[in-house]
Amino acid sequence: MSIGLDDARAMIAGARAAARTLGLKPLSVVVLDAGGHVTAFEREDGSSNKRFEIAFGKAHGALSFGMGSRALMARAEAQPYFIAAATAAIGGSLIPVPGGVLITNAEGATIGAVGISGDNSDNDERAAIAGIEAAGFTANPG
Repeated sequence: MSIGLDDARAMIAGARAAARTLGLKPLSVVVLDAGGHVTAFEREDGSSNKRFEIAFGKAHGALSFGMGSRALMARAEAQPYFIAAATAAIGGSLIPVPGGVLITNAEGATIGAVGISGDNSDNDERAAIAGIEAAGFTANPG
């Protein structure tokens, strides 16, 4: 199963709704399918420059390693040389801080990732989880 455009849009809408409820700064939200392709992206008015690249790096890194970007942050702290080398190996698209969350379906298979940038990393992750769950999927931040 792959993520369709309607599901990706629902995830973005859910993330943005959560962000408004939580009073977050303007976000940039990207949804990637399991192959790392952009399915949908939205940048809220006022979201700062280069937020797409950061959100993409969070989601892409999560998919590349099969773990959420929060877990990648812990790995970066423990093995900084490995993460630096891996970042180069995957073309630089790895941002090892919270905000990149894997999407799993009812069978437990990873079908994509959401990456968010705009507020602090913990809040970016919180909005990503809310968006994934609002669309009826399971969020895997770890």
